Amino acid sequence: MRTYVLSFLFLLQIFSCRTKSGEKSPAANSKRFENSDSTASDSFFPVTSYLRGQINDIREKGVNPVKYTTNEKGVDSVWLKSENFEKEMAPFLETIIDTTNLKTLFSEERFLDQTLNAYTFTYDPKVTLPDSLALQHWDVYIDPKTNKVKRIYMIRNLPGNKQQQLTWQSDKWCKVVTIGSDNNSNNVVENEVLIKWDF
Repeated sequence: MRTYVLSFLFLLQIFSCRTKSGEKSPAANSKRFENSDSTASDSFFPVTSYLRGQINDIREKGVNPVKYTTNEKGVDSVWLKSENFEKEMAPFLETIIDTTNLKTLFSEERFLDQTLNAYTFTYDPKVTLPDSLALQHWDVYIDPKTNKVKRIYMIRNLPGNKQQQLTWQSDKWCKVVTIGSDNNSNNVVENEVLIKWDF
């Protein structure tokens, strides 16, 4: 619950410092916004804290999520103990995304995506990333009516020219897709893990 409050305060800080009234973006489906408050513009959304808060909520509720694994062998499903959920998500929690620690490596774009009906926070590298850093990109989608996080999307590189993509649908499910390449260098999905906890 504390995470939701922190998220709300963070959003309140950002959106209370909107551009001058009456300005409109020329883009049809999105509207960029800027902050006159330098503190707000210097803060990244605390993704790692948010994900840990979601995982903690699942543990506190005593919910055992269902884990579906899809690969070339087919689909397999098992109950996942709530205490093991954090281990499943560990690769996406190892790089701490908070208010300041990645600002030298990543830039933030903020806009209202009217197609998705979400405030979108997009983070991309602004310099060449060190080889030790697997995290490559992430997005945070926030409901403009409730100011709650709707979805988080993250991309991280794996050895062997592979990639993992996490889609986290708040309070419902998450999916980790591992992408490799075939002999013709085409992208192929090697493995997909879907974990649901809202039934």
